[in-house]
Amino acid sequence: MMQINNALDKAFEGKSFKELADAPVSALQGVSDGDAEKLKAAFNVKTIRDLATLKYVLWAQAITTLAGLKE
Repeated sequence: MMQINNALDKAFEGKSFKELADAPVSALQGVSDGDAEKLKAAFNVKTIRDLATLKYVLWAQAITTLAGLKE
């Protein structure tokens, strides 16, 4: 099982899921401040919640899920 802290920048470890959802995308390990700025400029994504609910992410998840089903 993945420990959620493994996915976070050290400064955000121990935060509640509500706090994490409202945290900047740079709270995710591997997402730099520069990456966060690019996400904001391209898609107006500022928070982890924004990223998770971005229509392109949802579409990609749906396509990937459906691709795994037998036709």
